[in-house]
Amino acid sequence: MAAISAIIITKNEQDAIEACIRSLGCCDEIIVLDSGSTDATCERAAQLGARVSVSADWPGFGPQKNRVLALATQPWVLSIDADEQLSPALADEIERVVARDDACDAYEIPRLSRYCGQYMHHGDWNPDFVLRLFRRGRARFSDDIVHERVYVDGSCGRLRATLLHDSFRDFDDVLNKLNAYSTAGALRLHARGRRGGIGRALLHGMWSFLRGYVLRRGFLDGRLGFALALSNAHGTYYRYLKLWLLQRDS
Repeated sequence: MAAISAIIITKNEQDAIEACIRSLGCCDEIIVLDSGSTDATCERAAQLGARVSVSADWPGFGPQKNRVLALATQPWVLSIDADEQLSPALADEIERVVARDDACDAYEIPRLSRYCGQYMHHGDWNPDFVLRLFRRGRARFSDDIVHERVYVDGSCGRLRATLLHDSFRDFDDVLNKLNAYSTAGALRLHARGRRGGIGRALLHGMWSFLRGYVLRRGFLDGRLGFALALSNAHGTYYRYLKLWLLQRDS
């Protein structure tokens, strides 16, 4: 059976890291690259058997994931975030797939995300396929500072079992991540020469809400479906507003 390295980047994830690592029973090594946690993330990860390293700076999600990828030693790599867990069915499926002689070079995994305690089965969050399992040496992460992508040199397939994602634990978490992600998104758009503005921010924000809540049937997730669509719209609005301010200041 082919061996697997699980790679995780962290910062202040002491409340999530234990459940994440305990779900990785199919992996032969677990590598954590921390970026300066001030809580017990590193200690808890090490106690659970992970090999923990600490980086001196924060270059963004894509570059940081390439750093932890460089630390992997096994033929297969599973990239997982600290707020994610393998379902038992997914762990079993991964073990079966990497043991096959005709396995693809990489695999996308269906992810089911939770918003303030409720899994969201509709809207912008579902379906959500993320490329997380690949042969070492056949893939790398983009250099995007947020919403990084995986570039694969080879064939790609899809798994069936679910990756569980506890994305936003409560509304404080929603607001904190909305601010951080909108800033990072604005910086990425600014680097690409995109234009912002109040009108663009309003239009993009309204389209985000209509797409997620109406066209992708987020209303079927009830009141929290409405809250999620509104959160996504706010994040989009602030991203283009911050982009406009970046252009004005530069």
